[in-house]
Amino acid sequence: MSENASVLVDGRKLKLTSLDKLMYPATETTKGEVLSYYAQVGPVLLRHLAARPVTRVRWPHGTGDQSFFEKNLPSGAPSWLPRVKVDDVTYPMVDDLAQLTYLVNLNSIELHVPQWRVDEDGERLNPDRLVIDLDPGVPAGLAECATVALLVRERLGALGLDLFPITSGSKGMQLYAALPGELTSDQVRDLTQQLAQELTRRHPDLVVWKMTKSLRPGKVFLDWSQNVAAKTTICPYSLRGKLTPTVAAPRTWDEVETGAQGGRFEHLMFDEVLERLEESGDLAAGLLVE
Repeated sequence: MSENASVLVDGRKLKLTSLDKLMYPATETTKGEVLSYYAQVGPVLLRHLAARPVTRVRWPHGTGDQSFFEKNLPSGAPSWLPRVKVDDVTYPMVDDLAQLTYLVNLNSIELHVPQWRVDEDGERLNPDRLVIDLDPGVPAGLAECATVALLVRERLGALGLDLFPITSGSKGMQLYAALPGELTSDQVRDLTQQLAQELTRRHPDLVVWKMTKSLRPGKVFLDWSQNVAAKTTICPYSLRGKLTPTVAAPRTWDEVETGAQGGRFEHLMFDEVLERLEESGDLAAGLLVE
């Protein structure tokens, strides 16, 4: 693959640069391969990005170097890249593969979105999903997260909520549930905080709800704060900026149960995610609002 290339994506001519750059030095994964992954996963990923402002984590020199978090629209962004202004921040929106490719070409490896969408006038709506982030404190890991995930599923299932588990591709997991949009972000935050407090009382050796880091070793921090309106979480199917090209990957509850029982349960690489998509489709499709 050449270092640079001009391509036509959804009718837009884009210049892709530094395609041979090593974005994941540990696996010798190039920028061209990162762009290829996003092109292949795009039809599914775009549905999870739809109508949500997109924040990015960029690695200009690959994941072996420094990164930076970006909220505002990139400097020099083309006029055809949609944007929305929320709380004095002008965010990019991503509606098609050309727009996605533009951002990824800027070394935006990670794509993050809030739990709410905007309407046609750019006004923020109530959240259409809740999220609980399971963050394990060493020596706890994915197995402990899987155990807590089952506890959360039982509790929220009693409220009529169907949960979708995702291994984050970083340390832990996210659990999402679709909402009808009747609750505000503050109300969803309060609901999940109360759940975290309840599970901490019931399972004090396994769960912690407070953010104090000294309380976390060996436990799973049940992070309810990701439902705050200003927060964003990693979008399903986004790559992560780790040593290897892991993905925020939707999983089955059978896999989670296997992990809780001590079986094999690991973060997934981008090639594994593409294979699973081809075989099983989008396991998180139930989160999508049409």
